[in-house]
Amino acid sequence: MLQLSVLLVCSVLLAGIASAHVVVYPTTSTQGTYEKFTVRVPTEKDVPTTKIEVKFPVDSVSISRFEPKAGWKYEIAKDESGKITGVTWTATGEGLSKTEFGEFNMQGKVADNATQIIWKAYQTYQDGSVVEWVGAAGSDKPASVTTVNAKPAGAAADAHSHSADAGAEQAAAGSSSNTSFYLSIAAVVLGALSLIVSLIRKRA
Repeated sequence: MLQLSVLLVCSVLLAGIASAHVVVYPTTSTQGTYEKFTVRVPTEKDVPTTKIEVKFPVDSVSISRFEPKAGWKYEIAKDESGKITGVTWTATGEGLSKTEFGEFNMQGKVADNATQIIWKAYQTYQDGSVVEWVGAAGSDKPASVTTVNAKPAGAAADAHSHSADAGAEQAAAGSSSNTSFYLSIAAVVLGALSLIVSLIRKRA
């Protein structure tokens, strides 16, 4: 019984430690999809978190947009080609206290050939200390990882099929529209002929 209690306590402590990591959600995605990524940042010290930097593996993901967050400003890092390689959020106020966490949102596209996205994060506290969340899985300070699943077989074919179906529907709609147009013209012509015949008979 004592051993079971110790195991339960340890599991709770480990779960608390794991949940205290900087994590990027979702933790799973699919090749070629557009995602909203959320960086969840907890504070583990008695002093507030005042800055969080996240670096993007540009061969695995292309981040293009960032959601404004009250009390924080952000600065984008780019390479020589102008591609976004990272972002740094800096608190304009007190930051995140030890009882708080923050979520920072951004949008981007998962690469077509990606198998995982490794997010390296650097958390700065008010006292100037920096925690580097860049380690391997299972380490004390692991980098957050998004596992990328392969695009389902036939996804491209389905897209082409939908396009073909849409084209057929448009063609059918166009044909129906043309038929209605011609029938309308015929009705107008017949009406005019009937009027002319009626006038001729009256004069006769």
